[in-house]
Amino acid sequence: MAPTYDHPGEQAAQDPIRLLAIRDTPLSVDEVFAAVGDDAAGGTALFVGTVRNHDGGADVDTLGYSCHPTAEAEMRRIAEKVAAEYPVRALAAVHRVGDLAVGDLAVVVAVSCPHRGEAFEACRKLIDDLKHEVPIWKHQKFSDGTEEWVGAC
Repeated sequence: MAPTYDHPGEQAAQDPIRLLAIRDTPLSVDEVFAAVGDDAAGGTALFVGTVRNHDGGADVDTLGYSCHPTAEAEMRRIAEKVAAEYPVRALAAVHRVGDLAVGDLAVVVAVSCPHRGEAFEACRKLIDDLKHEVPIWKHQKFSDGTEEWVGAC
């Protein structure tokens, strides 16, 4: 049975999508966190994806992200789907493109909801679907001189 919400603050907001972007400049956790602030939210979940120094047993030196021109539209489609499935008060997602170094922020997403469980679930759904469905590709360069392309979809 679907949950019932006794207070308007427990329902999804009219326009919960506050920030969606693909950028070639460094990302800000503070910007994304501020974008999902909402007085009716009791829980905010934030995910930060960073460039790690290894993948598949190999040392990663650098990587680059590129995307298809439809990537932001796909991000919006996914954000709208998450907002429809959960009582989202506010949602934000930004992804970086271009050349990144180990430790750089690659993606930052956040969701605020009336309760923490909903916020965790919605945030996980948002990042998982973005990773699997948005046409963003990663080009990794390894210490041994090899390279690899990894696609989102």
